Amino acid sequence: MAGWNLTGNAVSAEFDGSDEQERKELSVSQAVEIAAGALDAIPQLSVLGEVTGFRGPNARSGHCYFQIKDDSAAVDCIIWKGAYLKRTFDLRDGMQVSFKGSFNLYKATGRMSFVARSFSLAGEGLLRQQVAQLAEKLRREGLMDEARKRRIPVFCSRVAVVTSLSGAVIDDVKRTLRRRNPLVELVCVGAKVQGEGAPTELIEDLRRAASITPAPDCILLVRGGGSFEDLMTFNDEELARAVAACPVPVVTGIGHEPDTSICDMVSDRRASTPTAAAESVAPAMTELADVLEARYQRLGAAMASMIGSAQVDLEMLDQRGRRAWDTYTARLGDALDAAACRPCLNDPTFMVERRESELALTADRLSGAIT
Repeated sequence: MAGWNLTGNAVSAEFDGSDEQERKELSVSQAVEIAAGALDAIPQLSVLGEVTGFRGPNARSGHCYFQIKDDSAAVDCIIWKGAYLKRTFDLRDGMQVSFKGSFNLYKATGRMSFVARSFSLAGEGLLRQQVAQLAEKLRREGLMDEARKRRIPVFCSRVAVVTSLSGAVIDDVKRTLRRRNPLVELVCVGAKVQGEGAPTELIEDLRRAASITPAPDCILLVRGGGSFEDLMTFNDEELARAVAACPVPVVTGIGHEPDTSICDMVSDRRASTPTAAAESVAPAMTELADVLEARYQRLGAAMASMIGSAQVDLEMLDQRGRRAWDTYTARLGDALDAAACRPCLNDPTFMVERRESELALTADRLSGAIT
């Protein structure tokens, strides 16, 4: 009976399956050569699997060694240095990757490996790569800059929420706002948050929420948790641009704590969950009472400080005024004393007597001149 390899072609004459050859014992080298020939005859394959035990690039050779596996099998895999240098992303354990290559048998050890000549992300890994590329694009455009993001009021009295009205999320938001601060007015705008057409519907609902009169203080864009694919709606580029361009500040609460979407990155505030988003825009009544009490204390302290400072200033002005008045009256007293020392004021006849004396002297001089 003729022997057949994995491609369906007859093997070489070295081993044609005859009884004589079947009875003939082969050396290890011959057996390995037959297996290597069968593997070489297999055409290039595309293999989808999970990377595990990744080691590389090797410090000396630059090659990478690891395994690819699925639920029931695993195979050794090699990527030569030249092929890995052409990569668009780094391999790591847990990635779902599509490899193109062929099987190879290392004759020295008889170990079979799959030699990958190229590889690309598959499934969720490909989606994550696309999301990362979009995030980098929007980051370069400045849509994620903190300076661009608007301030959310500490106390929002009117809040619009954009989410699905059929899920548990809207009930959680209502319950949270009612518990923390029943004074907050909530306006609900129903939207599709998953599936085909969801980004377009969310964009339109954001526009509707922003056009409400009177305008809300902020918009909550929220949805519950789900898989990465479920949250892909919020990684849509047009929706992200609509969030960034919304005239009303947007607070996002999408998924759970580990989930971060493009809309989270460009929004004015990102919360880990829808409940946390509602809590962030509605301080509890007890918190408001504490804030008012603290401000009352601060206002009283500031007023007491102002009054004390004004009292000190008034005392200083009083002292300065007293000193100035004392100086002024002292000058007037000195002037009065000086005036009182003048002879004409002490003895009114002084001037007459002096004139009389001067007249007598003049008469004497006149008499002498006539003589």
